[in-house]
Amino acid sequence: MKTSHSRRDFLRLSAAGALGAIVLSQYACKTAGKPAPEPAVVDPKTFGLALQLYTIRDAMALDVPGSLKKVSDTGYKYLELAGYADGKFYGMEPADFKKLVNDLGMEILSSHTQVEAQGITLDNARKMAEDHAKLGVKYCIQPWVVPEARTTLASYHKMVADWNQVGKIMKETGIQFGYHNHNFEFATVEGKIPYYDIFMVELDKDLVTMEIDLFWTTKAGQNPVEIFNKYPGRFQLFHLKDMFTNEAPYYTTDGEDDFAPVGAGVINFKEILAAKDIAGMKYMIVEQDSTKDGLPFDAIQTSITNLTTKILV
Repeated sequence: MKTSHSRRDFLRLSAAGALGAIVLSQYACKTAGKPAPEPAVVDPKTFGLALQLYTIRDAMALDVPGSLKKVSDTGYKYLELAGYADGKFYGMEPADFKKLVNDLGMEILSSHTQVEAQGITLDNARKMAEDHAKLGVKYCIQPWVVPEARTTLASYHKMVADWNQVGKIMKETGIQFGYHNHNFEFATVEGKIPYYDIFMVELDKDLVTMEIDLFWTTKAGQNPVEIFNKYPGRFQLFHLKDMFTNEAPYYTTDGEDDFAPVGAGVINFKEILAAKDIAGMKYMIVEQDSTKDGLPFDAIQTSITNLTTKILV
């Protein structure tokens, strides 16, 4: 009896299993020909990335509308300009340039101002503020220090004092003034390091924000995260720029050609961006000063692809 009962149970369970197998087989036949669902396509513009137009300066010199359309099609939402002169932007009146950009689905975030031999002066600061206000920019950035102004601490002290005045003028028109670094600010001058001993000490943090260039900062042997921890909230703008090789620290920009698309080099952007809230970062701006193959549009595509599929996700 015991054996007979076990056999009946076995046959009953086997029949149920066979029926289940038939059902699963029929379901598999119905679904076998259906393709797997496509992954959702994310619009790169939703990441709110900006491009510094110096990256495509040669193309901008030849074809402004066509170049900007390529930038928009690549997925950049914001622009940082590098073409202000005589009250115009890339040869266009502020209103006309703003309309061109907006019609392409982008916004003007920032502008690197024209750098004259003496740098930004109080005489031209108000004019620059008025012209940039017409564009509706959030930031106006001093991007450079001429070599002759880097030789003494006195020259750096004067620059910083002037920039605080410029920042005040810009603020009156609703624009945040800022400074973009290279690597030379970290060189020792008369026993001091201008970036730490003058810029971060004497610049009014409410009038002048720092646009930290991660490439140049790293080339100078500095750790951006350590800088953020030391000066929290001072870095509203990040310049995202990669490099192919790690080298000993150096402090000149002459002949530099180690620029790489973001995510194609050795900089650990995930680690740096993990500290973005400490830094006070509000916007990320892709820049690549030059490319080894002379194809900047390919480079900006690589940068935004790496950012939106590997680094920022």
